[in-house]
Amino acid sequence: MGRFAIAGAGIAGLAAATGLAQAGHDVVVFDQWEAPRPVGSGLVVQPVGLSVLDVLGSGGAARALGQPISRMYGTEALGGRVILDVTYDPAGRGREGLAMHRAALHGVLLDAARGAGARFDLGAPVTGREGTRLRVNERLTEAFDLVIDAAGAASPLSPLAARPLPYGAIWGVVEWPATDLPSDRLSQRYRRADRMIGVLPIGRAETGGPALAAVFWSLPRDGHAGWLARPLDDWRAEASMLWPEARPFLDLITDHDQMVMARYGHGQLRRPFADGIVHLGDAAHRASPQLGQGANMALLDALALVRAVEAGPLGEAGHRMWNARRAHVRAYQTMSAAFTPQYQSDSRALPWLRDRVLAPVSQAQPAKAILPALVRGTMMPPLGAGLGPIGAASFVD
Repeated sequence: MGRFAIAGAGIAGLAAATGLAQAGHDVVVFDQWEAPRPVGSGLVVQPVGLSVLDVLGSGGAARALGQPISRMYGTEALGGRVILDVTYDPAGRGREGLAMHRAALHGVLLDAARGAGARFDLGAPVTGREGTRLRVNERLTEAFDLVIDAAGAASPLSPLAARPLPYGAIWGVVEWPATDLPSDRLSQRYRRADRMIGVLPIGRAETGGPALAAVFWSLPRDGHAGWLARPLDDWRAEASMLWPEARPFLDLITDHDQMVMARYGHGQLRRPFADGIVHLGDAAHRASPQLGQGANMALLDALALVRAVEAGPLGEAGHRMWNARRAHVRAYQTMSAAFTPQYQSDSRALPWLRDRVLAPVSQAQPAKAILPALVRGTMMPPLGAGLGPIGAASFVD
């Protein structure tokens, strides 16, 4: 059995730790926090990601906390034109997304990793490596058979220099209020591409807790300081003018600190592996959240690595993993780069094209049949041909 060091107790790191420990390997997870904690508010585990959780034995626990999502729906603020309308399961095959509080998904995976026997070295910020030894708290760890970099977008182990995207968003979590908004879909409202507000039902952070919603508001990358300096009443008034139905959610945001700024980048490593190390998730590839694939890419990377370790010599596991994941990652990176400026940019031409050309086209065949598969993450084999289907629920449309 192999010995693995995992840098980072996020989604990719915990999923990899779970799968490797379940296979009997010795796994140590290093994280800078004294207790592993998530960063962020809401996310959607798409059907392909749910299949990975099922393989890891965590699907039931995730579904008990998350909120099933059947649709993604967005309209233009000024004229009410439908811009985005994707139904997850038009063929009635039982497929849906699962919106979750990031803390809930993190807790599910943390329990799975600990239950599988993974060990944790906490309060241990990873600052570098020498071969397969990690530099942690001014010390070098023992040597491992393989280092797994799952330390996220700010990983000190990754050479990825992502291109900063001009827009990010502020995110916050509130209790689901009395509202007419459906609780089984992501709802958004846009004004051109420089204003976007969204509400995502995310289930519960813990068993028995209240139903929650993630609220997000698009901001220029350097716009957070200006938003903090602005009275909340002014911001709520502007957002409510764009989308009156969102007012019950906005009224629950009473302090600037409830909203956290997220900045995005775009890029990927040409080879997310080297001698003694494999990079997963945001340490290997980064994109905007427009396609809702961040958590799913992390889960898929982790499962691909676990399968690659079992498929042959350990020294070639990174290469096998990337051979299986390359086409899927590159396809979604390309589509993310194409979609993002239509929804988050200062362009006037791109949202006009989106509203008057692409949106109508998306509601006609064949686009209407392709978009659900794109969102579900199943438009092409996520693990290629080399590492097989994810599980019984895995399929390609």
